[in-house]
Amino acid sequence: MNDTALHFQRQAIAIPHPSNEIWTVEAVEALFNLPFNDLLFRAQQVHREHFDANKVQLSTLLSVKTGGCPEDCGYCPQSVRYNTGVEAEAMLSLGDVLDAAKAAKQAGASRFCMGGAWRGPKQKDLDQVKEMIRNVKALGLETCGTFGMLKEGQAEQLRDAGLDYYNHNLDTAPEKYGDIIHTRQYEDRLDTLRKVRDAGMNVCCGGIVGMGETREERAGLIAQLANLAPPPESVPINNLVQVPGTPLSGTEKLDWTEFVRTIAVARITMPKSFVRLSAGRQAMDEAMQSMCFLAGANSIFYGDKLLTTGNPEVERDRQLLAKLNLEPL
Repeated sequence: MNDTALHFQRQAIAIPHPSNEIWTVEAVEALFNLPFNDLLFRAQQVHREHFDANKVQLSTLLSVKTGGCPEDCGYCPQSVRYNTGVEAEAMLSLGDVLDAAKAAKQAGASRFCMGGAWRGPKQKDLDQVKEMIRNVKALGLETCGTFGMLKEGQAEQLRDAGLDYYNHNLDTAPEKYGDIIHTRQYEDRLDTLRKVRDAGMNVCCGGIVGMGETREERAGLIAQLANLAPPPESVPINNLVQVPGTPLSGTEKLDWTEFVRTIAVARITMPKSFVRLSAGRQAMDEAMQSMCFLAGANSIFYGDKLLTTGNPEVERDRQLLAKLNLEPL
């Protein structure tokens, strides 16, 4: 484990669990190594202690500014460094954003998430985003934003505009991070998360699996998330969507059981967090998604698109939720 990870673990507040200690990578990996049925049974028990097992939170994600990002995240089709067919677009108008938010609410979503492809927003960008937040909030929806790294004072501006959640994923374990991203450091992500917490906002923070990481590195990601002080209120778990033109295209796909294990371990280590099935759901059949709900997932992105990649259609989701007797929160 590198110095950044060690420093962060020392700063973290312990999350109560059977040994009353910080979640070490070894302890998390031990959960991953449990027999599959035992792991899911334990995760379902934990889930029922804190949530209604038959309710799911629905979020809709809209890209308000697409493409043209200077970062080199190896999974992202919005980087200017890769030829993926995603062109840089101007920021959406307020009217377009509100139309999308109204449609999301009518379809049953309770949270509306807005994403902008920036390394970090400039003040002129932030001013437009704040107007979007205020107007979406006025519709009665929870608001979430993901706009990259934040400078001093920006989190407070977003909070004052009515932003409920800020999303900033850790992506992977500290020791794997340098294989995926080279234009920012792991500590940069932690710094933005600290700014969000200091501003009093909820944190949405998770990661991506299926990027060629080992099980130990998946355990390292979950340990970092669980040891945030406090843990994120929302934890999106993404299964890599391999986009041609990105460096991670062609990576060996993660076995479905390993993804379900990741959901279960996230539920056990972060018992009070919403664990969200995020990117990659379009490639998951109904049985796999059902196993994820059994493992403790209780939030999904709901709609036809996640930023630039596909997502199951609303009607398909409604049919699956009905089959499983799952109701929206």
